[in-house]
Amino acid sequence: MRPRVSPLPPFVCLLVLGCAPLAHAAPFTPEDLVVLKRVSDPELSPDGRYLVFVERETDLAADKGHTSLWLLDPRPGATPARLTDGKVNDSSPHWSTDSRTLYFLSDRGGSSQLWRLSLTDGGIQRISDYPLEVGSFKVSPRGEVLALSLAVFPDCPDLACTRARLDAQAKDPASGRLYDRLFVRHWDTWSDGTRSHLFTARLGADGHVGVPVDVSKGFDADIPGKPFGGDEDYAFSPDGATLVFSARIAGRTEPWSTNFDLYQAPADGSTAAVDLTAGNPAWDAQPVFLPNGDLAWLAQDRPGFESDRFHVMLRSARTGTARALTASWDRSVARLGAMPDGRHLLASVEERGQRALYSIDVATGKPVKLIGEGEVAGYSAGRATIVVSLASLAGPADLYALPARGGVLKRLTDVNHELLAARSLTGFEQFSFKGWNDETVYGYVMKPYGYEPGKRFPVAFIVHGGPQGSMGNEWHYRWNMPVFAGHGYGVVSIDFHGSTGYGQAFTDSISRDWGGKPLVDLEKGLAAALERYPWLDGTRACALGASYGGFMMNWIEGNWPDRFRCIVTHDGVFDQRMMYYSTEELWFPEWEMGGTYYNAPELYEKFNPAGFVARWRTPMLVIHGEQDFRIPYSQGLGAFTALQRRGIESRLLVFPNENHWVRKPADSLQWHHEVFKWLDAHLQDPPHQPSTPSK
Repeated sequence: MRPRVSPLPPFVCLLVLGCAPLAHAAPFTPEDLVVLKRVSDPELSPDGRYLVFVERETDLAADKGHTSLWLLDPRPGATPARLTDGKVNDSSPHWSTDSRTLYFLSDRGGSSQLWRLSLTDGGIQRISDYPLEVGSFKVSPRGEVLALSLAVFPDCPDLACTRARLDAQAKDPASGRLYDRLFVRHWDTWSDGTRSHLFTARLGADGHVGVPVDVSKGFDADIPGKPFGGDEDYAFSPDGATLVFSARIAGRTEPWSTNFDLYQAPADGSTAAVDLTAGNPAWDAQPVFLPNGDLAWLAQDRPGFESDRFHVMLRSARTGTARALTASWDRSVARLGAMPDGRHLLASVEERGQRALYSIDVATGKPVKLIGEGEVAGYSAGRATIVVSLASLAGPADLYALPARGGVLKRLTDVNHELLAARSLTGFEQFSFKGWNDETVYGYVMKPYGYEPGKRFPVAFIVHGGPQGSMGNEWHYRWNMPVFAGHGYGVVSIDFHGSTGYGQAFTDSISRDWGGKPLVDLEKGLAAALERYPWLDGTRACALGASYGGFMMNWIEGNWPDRFRCIVTHDGVFDQRMMYYSTEELWFPEWEMGGTYYNAPELYEKFNPAGFVARWRTPMLVIHGEQDFRIPYSQGLGAFTALQRRGIESRLLVFPNENHWVRKPADSLQWHHEVFKWLDAHLQDPPHQPSTPSK
């Protein structure tokens, strides 16, 4: 049955608060959120005839998702066809140069390996049988070689050595881990001593890949970078002879360094890699080659600051000289790509509450906006068409086609049509107000399900994390504004000083001032929303946030203690001193607080929620994941201890198997149900009466 495909993005109407909800439609619920199909990784074939993409479906009974590959003619009106069955995880599709074969990763067989799918006969074949899992890969421009990443012990001569050593570790009855330098754990994983290295392997006549060659041999570095790096961290030159990759040499400085450099190595591994950006002590990332051999990449200027502006650099293949292409453009590029014409780059940037897509002229550096509303989550460029993955507060990502020179978006997929057609996704609006120092600050507000003129509704006041982030016109899978609106809350969020997308100076302004300007913006932003939208009932409001937002919840407890009826803090910083000594990425607190704790404790303590516990009085739900190594769960335990010892109404929800996020469907449902239960209990009218805090 052909899916119904609407011609325009869903946010065209829903950007306006006055849009009427669908008659008799049900509210959008957490159960709906966790079963949504998720579209990602669009990849146009080299001839532009086909589009492959990844679709994730959720198996609630198994409490996990599965990913499959789908094929689509990018001309509007075509019907997507499933290529793989979705019972395993198939991902990371890449085309052969002749557009007849798809290479992809699959865990069928129990290990992530390389597979190929023929569009000619539909046959699927495993082409690698390595003793280690393949983490990422790319196809060379001539289609003869694959670049791939594998986690190895750097001193091992081959993959079998790494496999044998890992097996021996697993069989050893002694369980102790021994370390002599930091990064003993990162994000949610303890170090096992391996490094993700970049290899190349030649495709044989039978289609299988040969013995991999380590082109980063001897590097004490992860390529791609952990924990979130992917194949955007490396690129083949147009002739396929060399690879350029981004890497941070580890050593003992890795936990407090953001110095990623670009290295160039021959694809056959015959000589050692050469550092191309040794002169920049800050971050160099996402190498992209143009057809003429020129190299573009993203660069930061300030070492140690992970939220510095990423601007575009360009290195001439003819002269070897590099220049800053977008030095005067006050936007930070999130993802860099190139058009096949070699004259334009593509850049996604956060911009005033949106994730926009720009074309950048290679000759002049002039940016031209192609898409300005919603969230461009991914894209793939052909000669005539750019395919984008586009989401918004009005709905999750679907795929759209855009003429290469800009024009009207045409919708290609509508994978959640049946579910969303029966739900009411309420209207939302961006607003602005005078925040700290009377500077303009932006926020979003969303109407609740069941809205009626003249009726007032309780408020969910959501504070984003980062802190250099944004609660913009994007589709989130935990802090999802439509879910809160569907439960009957008016939703307000503020992009306070420090948020991204409003110029680098605005982003910089939160560093060394965590509890200052942002709190003023939150206070003024809530007041502005209540004044502008009379259907918001400011006497019935709860505040919620995670990560830095969780810090802000703990900060509000002691510095804005009488404003809210309840608070929800998730993975929030409670004690800055122990946060510094137990987190993993030390460059973050050292930049944000102006140094190490032992050399510069003043700001750590000035903005330390633990120092204000005597003022705490608001009922709080504390949530934390035990596998969160960014903000260790002892921070959540500390906040809960403070609440309990003070006699303040409180609950603690701990997830043993979750990290800084909540990923499993069942855990996500439990998270939402407990949060809503907490809010419902305190936002009733007349108000719930909490206990009196002890002194």
